[in-house]
Amino acid sequence: MKPDWDKLMEAFAGSATQLVADVDCTADGKALCDQVGVRGYPTIKWGDPSDLQDYQGGRDYDALKKFADENLKPMCSPKNIDLCDADKKAQITKYQGMSDDELAAAITAEEKKLDDAEAHFKAEVQKLQDKYSALSQEKDDTIAAVKDAGLGLMKAVKNSKPSGSDEL
Repeated sequence: MKPDWDKLMEAFAGSATQLVADVDCTADGKALCDQVGVRGYPTIKWGDPSDLQDYQGGRDYDALKKFADENLKPMCSPKNIDLCDADKKAQITKYQGMSDDELAAAITAEEKKLDDAEAHFKAEVQKLQDKYSALSQEKDDTIAAVKDAGLGLMKAVKNSKPSGSDEL
């Protein structure tokens, strides 16, 4: 993917309204990556810099270029409110009317919902992993018990008996 990403960065180099870049999340960019919620690599984010979204499309140059051409443009935001529909304008106006403390509390409450969803997901995945491990152990125990009960010997005896037909 790296060569295709580098090619995409070259295609958008110098654009006044579109930025295609990469960040090393294991070095100097770690703080930025933590801030925007990068959890695995490679991760592609797009959109308003203050509200980046996860990219879910193809990872080859053609798919990336098509997505960038269609989506990397000025978007509805407090700085581009003229691009917003009435509902988004109302939301922005509501948030702009909040005090810094109210806005911070609202952001914290929404981020807590995200954290709770992640914690719930991880807990449920762990339950599934535990169930898988238990079922796998149960299967292994059953296989061992069947073998210990003489299945192999039964098959050997069956195969050593002359077949029911003496015809050649």
